[in-house]
Amino acid sequence: MKIAVCVKEVPDTTAEKRIDAGTRRLVRDEGDRMLNEFDKYAIEEAIRLKEAGTADEVILVSLGPEKAVESLRQALAMGADRLVLVSDPAAAGSDYLGTARALAAVIEETGAELVLLGAEATDARSGVMAAALGEVSGRAWVTSANSVSVSGSTITVERQGDDGVDTVQAPLPAVVSVTKAINEPRYPSLKGIMGAKKKPQDVKSLAEAGIDAAGVGEQGARTKVVGVETPPPRSAGRVVKDEGDGAQQILDFLIEKKIV
Repeated sequence: MKIAVCVKEVPDTTAEKRIDAGTRRLVRDEGDRMLNEFDKYAIEEAIRLKEAGTADEVILVSLGPEKAVESLRQALAMGADRLVLVSDPAAAGSDYLGTARALAAVIEETGAELVLLGAEATDARSGVMAAALGEVSGRAWVTSANSVSVSGSTITVERQGDDGVDTVQAPLPAVVSVTKAINEPRYPSLKGIMGAKKKPQDVKSLAEAGIDAAGVGEQGARTKVVGVETPPPRSAGRVVKDEGDGAQQILDFLIEKKIV
């Protein structure tokens, strides 16, 4: 069985972010960039399934600029086998649906039966890609997995729900997003880092990947950013000095703000 892991290059989480006023998009060519932190848990889980003999290949799949290879190489150093990156100027401005279409096309070509993703990306925090990818590719999809096991053509997932942990079974092929509770990602070894440079890193245009340009980028987007505003500065908090009526002061404040 082959496992595809969707990965993404994101801006450094500690750096200041800037939105381009003209395109209303996040500026991605400034400052340091890195492998999305949440993706490491999906990569680790895929590698563990391979080490257990459940899978024979772990394939990284991504959509982004060509230089993203440098950031995504960390995933190869962890133990993934190869990378397929779709990079094309026409894909700029892709929304979640367009991104899902592009990833689905590449995954179909790889023949991967199981697709793993991190819970979300640090530059968007939407958490919808697993659902979008599942719907676009016609696969069963499960989110927020704390564990994943495979038996024949069935996966069993323990997922975090609002009221506790649910056990869900689904047929392969399937898409699963994982939480941080699933494992502890390994640090790449020096041998892994050196070996990553020699692993296949295939960069394809939309045409080479068999992706219809009309379904991605701005031309294929179903959502549109109509405005961007800088958050107002945080106001100073109110200090409550307890002189025997501290609890009442807090209650009055909550009532004033219509919280209670």
